[in-house]
Amino acid sequence: MTMWNTEGTRRGVVQAAALCAALLLPTWGFAQAAYPTKPVKVVVGYAAGGAVDAVARTIGQALSASLGQAFIVENKPGAGTNIAVKSVIAAEADGHTLLMAANALAANMALYQPAPFDAERDLVPVSLVGRVPVVLAANAQTPYANVAALLRAAKDKPGSISFASPGNGSTPHMALELFERTAGIQLQHVPYRGGSPAITDVIGGQVPLIAVNALEVQPHVKSGKLRVLAVLSPNRSAIFPDAPTMAESGFPGFEASVWYGLVAPAATPKAVVTKLHAEVQKALQTKEVRERMTQVGGEVIPGSSEMFAALIKAERQRYEKLVREANIQPD
Repeated sequence: MTMWNTEGTRRGVVQAAALCAALLLPTWGFAQAAYPTKPVKVVVGYAAGGAVDAVARTIGQALSASLGQAFIVENKPGAGTNIAVKSVIAAEADGHTLLMAANALAANMALYQPAPFDAERDLVPVSLVGRVPVVLAANAQTPYANVAALLRAAKDKPGSISFASPGNGSTPHMALELFERTAGIQLQHVPYRGGSPAITDVIGGQVPLIAVNALEVQPHVKSGKLRVLAVLSPNRSAIFPDAPTMAESGFPGFEASVWYGLVAPAATPKAVVTKLHAEVQKALQTKEVRERMTQVGGEVIPGSSEMFAALIKAERQRYEKLVREANIQPD
């Protein structure tokens, strides 16, 4: 019978174990340190040129510079971003396929039945990036100079005033549904397939109001065709410094923003997620990224991956309640 009771045998076992660890650890460490080993694809569930696309390209450029590999934005619009989300969930979980997600990631689990995915199970949050406020704007020729004027008109003739949005279940649509309930008014929703056609009809006078993200209305406000009645952010927007917040317009605490953040397939190695998170946090501190976010009407939001996970969960719960109460259906 072999006995493990001699000092020499014990010493031999310990040395053998240490040798195995020494052989394995450098390989594991090298694999993690080498990430990324090829170009990284950042999937966006919206067409090129919009706010999410602009944010993804801004962060991608910063990560390319710091990590030495190209971060390539791939636009996959369709099905309310579900096509893009599902493609990332199905991708190899090695950190080389990421999703620049926005509010739809949380909202779609309530909007679509059966739910197309479970973001909290199928994806891992990497880092929140920032947010851009939703704005309530009007055709400049309308009599609605501010939120107070709109409220008076809406209460005089409930349901007679319509507003355009980028689509059923979009963040701006949800924001105005919340506002209607908060203000005790009834507006008529006119959904479009995207912000651009909605803006075109508001400028043309077919619809008097629009709810959309700040970036998309900026050029039309500058040209005098649209008037911002309120920004739905906690603070005034850098690109619309003269426009009051909804809180300043009589609704303290009311806020609705489009948030953006990177997520990855759920099985992505923790070391890769940690490295990506750290690099995004560094990028958010740079002058270039902060200036670019300001240009698109937003702000950066540094924070932990856990904070981002908590936001996704809270947003899902908020949208579930709103979708149920307002009976909102996807396009």
